[in-house]
Parts: sequence; C-alpha cells; structure tokens
Amino acid sequence: MRAVLRWLRRRLVVLAGLATLAYLLLPNLVVLVFSFNKPNGRFNYEWQRFATDAWTDPCGVADLCGSLGLSLQIAVWSTVGATVLGTMIAFALARYRFRARPAVNTLIFLPMAMPEVVMAASLATLFLNMGIRFGFWTILIAHVMFCLSFVVTAVKARVMSMDPRLEQAAQDLYASPAQTFLRVTLPIAAPGIAAGALLSFALSFDDFIITNFNAGSTVTFPMFVWGSAQRGTPVQINVIGTAMFLIAVLCVLGAQLLSGRRKRS
Repeated sequence: MRAVLRWLRRRLVVLAGLATLAYLLLPNLVVLVFSFNKPNGRFNYEWQRFATDAWTDPCGVADLCGSLGLSLQIAVWSTVGATVLGTMIAFALARYRFRARPAVNTLIFLPMAMPEVVMAASLATLFLNMGIRFGFWTILIAHVMFCLSFVVTAVKARVMSMDPRLEQAAQDLYASPAQTFLRVTLPIAAPGIAAGALLSFALSFDDFIITNFNAGSTVTFPMFVWGSAQRGTPVQINVIGTAMFLIAVLCVLGAQLLSGRRKRS
C-alpha cells in the first residue's frame, strides 16, 4: 500500500493533467460517436444503430452547408481585419509612449473583461441609430471589434519580449527600416501574430451572442445549430463538428512536427 501511495505521489501532477485532458476531450468523443448514429426521431440524443449516412451526405440538411460557408467566410475576413489592426495597435502600445497609452490599454482590455451581451447590445444599438441594415457586414464589423482585443494582447506580449539589440544589430549592418522590420522584427513577432489570428478565427467562427444581436435574418453556423436544437438536431451537425475538431488536431500536430524539425536542424 505504501508503494502504491508513493507511486501516486510521484505521478500526481501527470495523472491530474491526464484526467483534466480526458474531461475536456470527452464531449468531442461523444460528438464523434453520435456522428455515426441513426436516430429514429428528430433528436440525436440516444444511440440507436450504427450508420454512415450522415458522413456520406454532410449537406443533406437544408441550409446547413450554406450557414457553414457563411461562418467560415466571416471568420476568415474578421481574422484578417482583427490581425492587421491588432498587430499595428500592439506595436504602437509596445514601442511608443504617449499620453493616452494607459487609457488605450484599458479600453483594449474591456472587451475581454465584460460579458459578450454588453458589446452585442451596444453594437446593435449603434447600427440601429446609424440606420445600417443588419446582415453580413454588421456581423463582420462586430466580430472584428470583438476579436481585436485578443489579437492585441497576444501580439503585444510577443513584441514586449523581443530583444531590441537584434534590430539595432540589423541597423548597424546598414539594413533599412523596411528590411529590419521584414527580416528581423516580423519573423520574431510571427508566433504572436499567428496565435492571435488563430484565436480570432476560433472566436469568430464559434460566436453566437454577438452574432445573434447583429445578424438580422442572416444565419451563421452557430445560429443554425441553436435553431436546429429547438426542432431536432440532425446528425450532420455532429459530422461537421467532428471534422472541424480533427482538422484542428491535425493542424496542431503538423505545427508541432515542423517545430521539432526546425529545432533539430
């Protein structure tokens, strides 16, 4: 018994980490299993029998793939907008000193601290007062506003950890400001920019509250899932969720393999 307790104490952190990871991945496993289910009724909540019908026809439900394509399109454009603006803001906050800097830092942090419903209602009120018609563009503007803070935080942390002597060395070697930025500053800041972009894409694609307030009659994939849950969840939703999870896992594994190869080389 003492040997068992001693073994548990030595591996307590590892076991706790594995248990937490299993807890986090359990919903994804349930979604994967039920993507092969053949429900008798409208709801895909009880296992009936194995079938691959949903995998062979993922767009078999009306408007599902249309809403998915719209969500991907909004996520891509909002990621581009938030990443470009957020990167410039992060460099300005990290490299320059100006009077409004503390106030800007506070304003950048507010969207992450406040509930989403506050920003959603505020943006909806703004669009209504300006007479802007709800639809694709209002969703895109709202998502850029929401994701901007996360990009600024990720990029700013990376920029502030950079060694300024590297840029000074490039200038001593007669590099122009543009060459210094493209060949020294940007490659060093690239991991932070990539992290902010990936986080922005995930937040935009997954968002429901802000989208619901500013969508009008436009239906994104999260709104389609919410609406389907009221009438009966189709199996194709599990298929798309599983496919996106597997794609994300493959991207992470690919990035880890590339990083390992670079370190070995």
